[in-house]
Amino acid sequence: MRDIALSSAQTASETEAEAPRLNRRQAAKVRTRQKVLDAARALFAERGYEPATIRDIAKGAGMSTGAVFANFQDKAELFEAVLAEDMARLADALKAAVAAENSVRGRLLAALSAAYHAQLEHLPLVQAVVSRSWFQPVAAEMRSRAALRPVTGIVADILQTAVSEGELGQDADVRLLGELVYGAYVANYRHAAYDGWGIEQLTAQIGKQIDVILAGALSRQ
Repeated sequence: MRDIALSSAQTASETEAEAPRLNRRQAAKVRTRQKVLDAARALFAERGYEPATIRDIAKGAGMSTGAVFANFQDKAELFEAVLAEDMARLADALKAAVAAENSVRGRLLAALSAAYHAQLEHLPLVQAVVSRSWFQPVAAEMRSRAALRPVTGIVADILQTAVSEGELGQDADVRLLGELVYGAYVANYRHAAYDGWGIEQLTAQIGKQIDVILAGALSRQ
């Protein structure tokens, strides 16, 4: 046991030694960038994309607009950075929710319910992501898709696992099923925005939609 502990400590020490150390200037730049991201996230979540200005984001971060532009080319790049950071964080929450389930329906429902729990309080930010997806250049759309991949990938992994375990048929179109499930999940935010739906209603709705989407793909064995 002592040898294992020493080995683990040595490995950790070697890892730390290999990790690049930031000098004071680099560390300050990282902190500044994070302050801008946090201020932007708060403003996008409160107002949505269009009403949030670089001037107000800079004010929220306690710095000049020049300091914001030193870290991000424009508001679009800043928004994409916020999206990427949030999706990575959301993916961790979804993985934790899925771990306790052992059926494809249970895993999908747990994952998407967790997503609603995490994002419903930031509805203007969700609306901004959806609305911008219709009116952005192709290159920006590709970057947004890449930012969403940690979350959409979890849905795809759940479905692929169900095929491997025989819960879904071997001929199941995993890509199509994933697009349908994720599309239904996103579309339900309209009910939250315009019909006042809360977590319980959203979860019940996505559960019904999952049942319909999976109905033709479930294994008949």
